[in-house]
Amino acid sequence: MKPPRAAVLIILISMGALAGLYLYRAFTITPTGPTCSNGATNYPVCSNNTSSCRDLANISSHVYVPVRLQVVRSCITVSGTVNATIYEADGDVHVRLRLDPASSNWTNSANDQYQYGYLVVEVVCVRTPTQTDAIPACQGYTNQILVPRAGEHITVTGPYVLDRAHHNWAEVHPVYSLVIG
Repeated sequence: MKPPRAAVLIILISMGALAGLYLYRAFTITPTGPTCSNGATNYPVCSNNTSSCRDLANISSHVYVPVRLQVVRSCITVSGTVNATIYEADGDVHVRLRLDPASSNWTNSANDQYQYGYLVVEVVCVRTPTQTDAIPACQGYTNQILVPRAGEHITVTGPYVLDRAHHNWAEVHPVYSLVIG
């Protein structure tokens, strides 16, 4: 007995929709990261106190070429161990962070390919920029964020972004707060 054409068509459409959903999820480079059981968004702290997620010092206004950053989450808190600190010509410091297991899904394939699997944590305007077109971003701002050393365990809070100018790797940029230890 042959199945009715309508039933075959419904099955094919359903299979196509499921395949499309799978491919969409498999190739989307904007991870949502974990969430807290209480609905808070500042994982892994998992409290409803979002005061650490406020940019009280207006640090975001000192990001060099901010349009290159695609904001995925307005604020996250992650922790891990510093692999390296790299001083950049734009005055910022890139901190390569090996994430703790509870924070481990905040990186993407670009972090794996270009940052050795580490999350980039960017502290802005640590030094005076030597890159001429980056100088205006740091004018009038004195960095108050401590720069950690390799091997130190840190907890950082700030916007979770994809850096479009750097292969869409994931970053916390800029850092609003950084606690060593």
